[in-house]
Amino acid sequence: MPLLEVKKMTHYFGGLRAVNDYSLKIDAGEVRGLIGPNGAGKTTIFNLITGIYTPTEGNVILDGESTIGLRPHQVAARGLGRTFQELRLWRHMSVLEHVMMARYSKLSYGLIGAFLGTSKRLKEEEESRQIAMKMLDMLEIKHLAGDSIANLPYGAQRRVEMARALATEPKVLFLDEPTVGMTPEELNQMMDIFRRVRDELGLAIFLIEHRLKMVMELCDRIQTLVFGEVIAEGVPEEIQNNPKVIEAYLGKEAVT
Repeated sequence: MPLLEVKKMTHYFGGLRAVNDYSLKIDAGEVRGLIGPNGAGKTTIFNLITGIYTPTEGNVILDGESTIGLRPHQVAARGLGRTFQELRLWRHMSVLEHVMMARYSKLSYGLIGAFLGTSKRLKEEEESRQIAMKMLDMLEIKHLAGDSIANLPYGAQRRVEMARALATEPKVLFLDEPTVGMTPEELNQMMDIFRRVRDELGLAIFLIEHRLKMVMELCDRIQTLVFGEVIAEGVPEEIQNNPKVIEAYLGKEAVT
């Protein structure tokens, strides 16, 4: 049984069919890529799987259980962590506070513990702090833990967002264009970090990315999406040489 399986998912916005008969299987430790032109429906698929939208048809099964009908925070609690194409950070908070905040759904000390400062609260918050620091260390920004988000360069803010997603202890990590706006040097650094995250945490990664160099070097298998439909799926070598994929990116003249 795959860790995550999407079965024949279709979705309409009014009369517009945004996603058609989409299916996916991801195993633990696997890196899957989703590529396609702008407007192909890639982020919509992320939103459908992570509970922001409810599919018109189809099913999403995580670790043997359907997640259809669950709200985004419930899906996240089941084990789907994600980042977003546009940064969603609170500029007034510190880096460490940001990552620790992702742990709140796992705290159990309740209102009484919060007001009275019980030993259970102190223990759980210390555990959260340690996990947050571990994630910051893995993303190589531990030295920025006390800094305000507003003072960080763009690339560091991207890493904070990823650390926050990892702090939820996901089974599958969804990354929506995680290297957008980064320099080539920053891109290479992030690729090394993605490999480290996969190897040390043993989780699966599902990646939307326009930089084909990164997708081809990092992913085990890749899907190409055009107008909400998968036109090609396979290992990087197959996708790289697929005429339909070349046409989708470069036009018909590239394959004639």
